[in-house]
Amino acid sequence: MWIEKETSIAEIKTLLDNGYEVEVDSPDGYVPVNFFINKGMYDEYVLKVDGGEFIRCNADHLFETSFGWMKASDLYEKYQTNHFITKNGYKLGSVFKTGNQIPIVDINVNHPNHRYYTNGVSSHNTGVGKSLFMCHMASSILLQGRNVLYITLEMAEERIAERIDANLLNVNIQDIVNLPKSIYESKLSKLTEKTRGKLIIKEYPTASAHVGHFKSLLNDLALKKGFRPDIIFIDYLNICASSRYKGTLVNSYTYVKAIAEELRGLAVECNVPIVSATQTTRQGYGNSDVELTDTSESFGLPATADFMFALISTEELEQLNQIMVKQLKNRYNDPTAHK
Repeated sequence: MWIEKETSIAEIKTLLDNGYEVEVDSPDGYVPVNFFINKGMYDEYVLKVDGGEFIRCNADHLFETSFGWMKASDLYEKYQTNHFITKNGYKLGSVFKTGNQIPIVDINVNHPNHRYYTNGVSSHNTGVGKSLFMCHMASSILLQGRNVLYITLEMAEERIAERIDANLLNVNIQDIVNLPKSIYESKLSKLTEKTRGKLIIKEYPTASAHVGHFKSLLNDLALKKGFRPDIIFIDYLNICASSRYKGTLVNSYTYVKAIAEELRGLAVECNVPIVSATQTTRQGYGNSDVELTDTSESFGLPATADFMFALISTEELEQLNQIMVKQLKNRYNDPTAHK
């Protein structure tokens, strides 16, 4: 039986807990909900768009605008008005801060674009830490004096740069924009003493770039900037395009497997490690012991990967502000060692 109705995000938790399959409307049609998350108390921001729609959210909530995904805090501080993607096309709107604190809840949807409509406005769902983890890895490798190329097909390159800068400078990401010049120069001076590693971030539109584009980018960087990466991060694999199946209809197993094989081929050809990410199935989201079989869309991906690990979060780990990293596959060693 299918029931269609308007509901609050908070009510979605009750439906999921009672065993219902829940789908929500989005610019990509109806998309299934993976899980509900209660984030806690945050400063309240409100988006109002022409036509009367309004959304209460926190500073980090992402809205889809004519300039791409933008945080509520950035919209409030830097852009007084903007055009937002809604169910009825682009609408003019603005964000203001109320000074109140409110409980924030969100959902995660099972679609490569990660978006859904909230009161008719396209919003980005709660992530599970893929980009956060890769930004942390990228900053750690930079500190080792290595060159890093970070390719993003999801988040804007400025947002990726913010996250990596926050890691390198060891400051809260909310404070990085307003960091006093003297403190910034002091931190930067200490950083340049530690490493000579270079970072280049390149953004492509979702599902538009494939290995051919990445190979061309590597050639351009080598010729024009003398830059050769020691490692490449691609954020993330499932929203890349395939160079072999352009414009053809194939199932997700074949398509994602093709992307994985093409990226591995590029890694071998350029003799450079490539790190990317994928999501788990809906069952895997609530699993505290994720396995290879919990990989979403295509089992051809873990079949192709050389090394694969899962990021696992539980209520106990959240209280400790920790995340578990579990080896799932390792072509170079026994995956049960330091599992």
